[in-house]
Amino acid sequence: MSKILIIEDEVAIAELEKDYLELSGFEVEVETVGDVGANRALNEDFNLIILDLMLPNMDGFEICKKVREEKNIPIIMVSAKKEDIDKIRGLGLGADDYITKPFSPSEMVARVKAHLARYERLIGSGVKENDVIEIRGLKIDKTAR
Repeated sequence: MSKILIIEDEVAIAELEKDYLELSGFEVEVETVGDVGANRALNEDFNLIILDLMLPNMDGFEICKKVREEKNIPIIMVSAKKEDIDKIRGLGLGADDYITKPFSPSEMVARVKAHLARYERLIGSGVKENDVIEIRGLKIDKTAR
């Protein structure tokens, strides 16, 4: 069973996301404060993160950047920010997808399933997070010849 972390300060939205994901068979944890969510994302094992942008104590852009520096799990941003610049920034920082509010919960679940399936195929292909080392922009794939 895949474990998902939702970092969202609007409790009603977090509960809606959680309910739909749990109905689809996922284990879901929710954090409503940015820095607490970032800490959990970095120190616990989740298969995917659903990340709001406007959060107390640390915004979603900063969380995405920190998580992406250490983990390759899928990150889906969900935000009321609809401007192209926000979408471009989020995707540029490493988010795998960007959904604008209001959104269809069923579509969100479909996107989660698609990202998890792609991630599982990648992991199943033999590429592991520790197989690729990145230092100052230089990437070394230990499995490549």
